[in-house]
Amino acid sequence: MPAAVSVEEVGVGVVLPLRSAVLRDGGPAGLPGDDDPTTVHLAARTPDGRVVGVVRLGPAPCPWQPAGSPWQLRGMATDPEVRGAGAGRALLAAGLAVVAARGGDLLWCNARQAAAGFYARAGFRVVTEPFDVDPIGPHVGMVTPVADRWVLPSGGVTTA
Repeated sequence: MPAAVSVEEVGVGVVLPLRSAVLRDGGPAGLPGDDDPTTVHLAARTPDGRVVGVVRLGPAPCPWQPAGSPWQLRGMATDPEVRGAGAGRALLAAGLAVVAARGGDLLWCNARQAAAGFYARAGFRVVTEPFDVDPIGPHVGMVTPVADRWVLPSGGVTTA
């Protein structure tokens, strides 16, 4: 397990292999809007450059809570070999910093029920009853406010 990861903004091609392996059992992992100019893809890398976590963020209306500038988190995946070592936390912190720096005031997601505890520990709250996303399985809607505390002094992405 890596002691530290760096998180950087990357192109969609960098995130697709891990997203496919972890979230789609090796199947197609592209999402509508992946190529939109406002969409942000982040990758967590080990010191040797291996991508061990990915996430996609983009402006999108929240279906459950009004906000001035809501953003959606999608396609977050962490290599099972490094789960619990901080890559997911680093990605989420960097993602919140990016959203804050770009004027977002709410981050929301359809979280797999199995991952809801991870998001809750990071400050998200469940705002829906469980629902099924075919063919993936049970999810819950979650939201968190985005505050200035997420903006890093460099204005950029973080390392953990």
